[in-house]
Amino acid sequence: MPTKPRVAVLYQACEPPIVNGVRKPKRPGGYRDSGSDIAYVLHSKDQVEVITPDQDPDQKRDDGWCFPDTESGILEAIDRGADTLWANTILFASHPLQTSPALDSHAARVRVVAQPPRFVERYDDKNWVNDLLREKGTFKLPRSWMVNSSSHIELLALPYPIVGKPIRGRGSHGVKVCRSASDLSKHLTFLVEESPTVMLEEYLSGQEATVTVMPPSEDHPDYYSLPLVVRFNHEHGIAPYNGVVAVTANSRVLLQDEQASNPRYEEISTACEGVARLLRVTAPIRIDVRQATDQKDSHFAIFDVNMKPNMTGPGRPGREDQASLTAMAARSLG
Repeated sequence: MPTKPRVAVLYQACEPPIVNGVRKPKRPGGYRDSGSDIAYVLHSKDQVEVITPDQDPDQKRDDGWCFPDTESGILEAIDRGADTLWANTILFASHPLQTSPALDSHAARVRVVAQPPRFVERYDDKNWVNDLLREKGTFKLPRSWMVNSSSHIELLALPYPIVGKPIRGRGSHGVKVCRSASDLSKHLTFLVEESPTVMLEEYLSGQEATVTVMPPSEDHPDYYSLPLVVRFNHEHGIAPYNGVVAVTANSRVLLQDEQASNPRYEEISTACEGVARLLRVTAPIRIDVRQATDQKDSHFAIFDVNMKPNMTGPGRPGREDQASLTAMAARSLG
């Protein structure tokens, strides 16, 4: 009989590097909350053995369930018997998973649940991904502009309202709908303190949704999307950060007949599968989309490709409302 995979979950302890002058902001807590959720749920499954730093971690605490993604943390997980590493963290080309010589001797027997680190470093640049998608000519995206501290935004004839956001963002951090040149100028002053270059994006006023795309597997030979999750109760036009407002409070999965009733839903799901196929992703991604207008037949456009979806989930005590958008979509399938 095949042996059970022995899984250790990694959280973000490594500081992301500066890439082209921009550093992706580190998440407070380093995804330890969702890493602990993953480890806890896997621990309840007979098919998987979970390796944890603490022998008997506390269900109510984030500590003790997952290992830091440093070289020493990864080696500790392997030394404790892990043969599968679930990298619930932000990866990049110089990450220890990619570059550590100390891991070379383990490479043949240890598997990793993650995107290839070099892919992530490239794809975390939102402008680079958007340009790639535009080159294909088959994906709908909002118009966008790149600016820096010396740009004269009053000369760009920008369409207000407009969205200002970091190139290497994290969730809704630094994302704001600006309704005038003065409003945008103030927001750019804030953004350029973290990033020398900023993306401006056409504001789409219609319905927002998110599409999780799964990679190929034995059961599914090609990329496939989970049911759409629609978002509502935005704050000033932007979905609030999930650390402040749980996504279960402002999101819901479309019912099967709802999704079938509007061809735009199927159209955007197929488009998102095409994005995953083009990027050759090896783990789930989540793509945020929005209709150009409030009209039902308005096309959806892709405005954010997330290489690392938030993966919080219910299970541990006190986490009942912490299902992520991806978890909500998966749960709707049973």
